[in-house]
Amino acid sequence: MPTQAEFAIQLLQWHKDVDRRLPWKEDKNPYKTWLSEIIMQQTRVAQGTPYYLKFVEAYPTITDLADAPEADVMKLWQGLGYYSRARNLHHAAKTIRDEFNGQFPTEYDDILSLKGVGKYTAAAIVSFAYGQEYAVVDGNVIRVLSRYLGITDAVDHSATQKLINQKATQLIKGSDPAKYNQAIMDFGATYCTPKSPDCTQCVFSEMCRAHNNGLVAEIPYKAKKIKKRTRYFHYLIIHDNNGNIIIRHRQEKDIWQSLFDYPCIEMETEDQLNKDSLEKYLSLTFGHKIREVKYPTKKYKHILTHQTLFGQFYHVEVDEITDISTPFLRVEKSDVESYALPVLLTNYLKDEEELTLFD
Repeated sequence: MPTQAEFAIQLLQWHKDVDRRLPWKEDKNPYKTWLSEIIMQQTRVAQGTPYYLKFVEAYPTITDLADAPEADVMKLWQGLGYYSRARNLHHAAKTIRDEFNGQFPTEYDDILSLKGVGKYTAAAIVSFAYGQEYAVVDGNVIRVLSRYLGITDAVDHSATQKLINQKATQLIKGSDPAKYNQAIMDFGATYCTPKSPDCTQCVFSEMCRAHNNGLVAEIPYKAKKIKKRTRYFHYLIIHDNNGNIIIRHRQEKDIWQSLFDYPCIEMETEDQLNKDSLEKYLSLTFGHKIREVKYPTKKYKHILTHQTLFGQFYHVEVDEITDISTPFLRVEKSDVESYALPVLLTNYLKDEEELTLFD
C-alpha cells in the first residue's frame, strides 16, 4: 500500500484536473467558509449555491447576520430544509458577535463550541480558512477511506469512526490541508460514489482493498437502519370575508420549528376529517363557527430523512376571525407567503395560484 505521502500526492494530482470552482473557495474568509459548510450539509452543491449567494448578499458580515430578525433568516432559508441549521446559524452568529467581538474565532475548540458546529465543520473551517492541519471526515471521506483501507466493520460504530478519524489525521500530515481536504471530499462526491463507481479508471484501483477484494458494493457498511415515521397533517385554511386568515407559528421542538403553517390536526390516518371534527376543533381552539367547508381534492407528500409526511388542505370559512393568541396569528391572506413556510405549504400554494390563474 502507498505511504501516507504517496496517497496525498496521487489524490492532489487527480484533483488538479477536476477542481470544482465554487464561490466560497474564492477567498479564505472564515465567515464565508462557515456559511457554505452549514448550507451544504445534507444539500447538493447545485441546490445550496443560490442560497449561499443570497445569504452573502443579505448579510455580508457576521454582525449583519447576528442582528437580523430570526423570521428574516428563516424566510431566506425557506425551501432548503433541515431548518435547525438556520436556527443554529443565527444563534452562532450572535455568539460570535457577543463573545468574540464579531470576529470569527481562529481556534478549533472555539469554533467547535459554536451551536450547530461539529467536528467535521470545525475541521473544514480551520483547514480552509486558516490552513491548519485538521482532517475533515464527512460521508464522502468515510466512504473513500473505508473502501481504500478495506474497513468492513460498521462505520456507524464508535470504534470504527475512531479508526477512520485516526487514519484521516495520518494521511493529511505534511500536505496542504485546504487542498487535501477539498480533494478527498470531491473525490468521494464525484468519483468514489455510493453506487456504481468506475473503479477501473480510479487512481487508487491497484491499492484499493475494497476493489481488489470485490467489496466495493458492501463498503461502507452501516449496522443501523433508519426507521421512518409516517405522519398525516390535516391543515385548516381558516378565513373570513374580510380577507383575513389564521396561520400558526411552529414553536414546539418538532420539524419546521420557527416556521409558519396553518392550524393543523394531526391524525393517525389520511382519511378526511368530518364536519363534526372540524367544528369541535374550531370551537375549542378559536371559538369560531363554520360557515362553509371545502374539502381537499388532493393529497400532498413530502419525504424527510426519518419521516414521510402527507398533507391535506381544508378551506374553512368563518364569520369573522377575532381574539387570536399565540401561537396563532391573524394575517391578510395576501401576506401569507411573506412568512417562512414549510415545503408542504409552498407546494400547495403553487397549485392554488395556478388554479386561480385559470378560473
